[in-house]
Amino acid sequence: MAASACVNLYYWETPDRIRFVVLLYFIGGALAFPVGLTLARLVSRGRHWETALAAAFVCLLGATLAFTAGLFALQYRSYYAEWHAPAFTLTWAFEFVFTVLTALYQFVVLGVRLYFPLGFAALVAASIWFARQRR
Repeated sequence: MAASACVNLYYWETPDRIRFVVLLYFIGGALAFPVGLTLARLVSRGRHWETALAAAFVCLLGATLAFTAGLFALQYRSYYAEWHAPAFTLTWAFEFVFTVLTALYQFVVLGVRLYFPLGFAALVAASIWFARQRR
């Protein structure tokens, strides 16, 4: 996932910002891989290889998007926390919820495109590997 983000961001901003985004995608993918495989094993237990392939694809995709979006939202929240109300007040709770929702929206709109084409190819390859391993 990091390689896919790096290829897409090659001419973007500064090298420091590129490294940060690539690191975010690397950590998101690294955290998501074991979780996605575990979920795929649970879903495809005792079923045909086609089911294992589909389960791996969906579970790895969902886990990768969830973990990377979560990390993106945490970073987004930490940036805007400077201008938010004191912690654990009602105003802070509203600001927290809407900042995280905004971050998730921005990740869907701007961040998912960084997975194409290499990330999608890696997802297909990992799903095929998982399905073949299950036979």
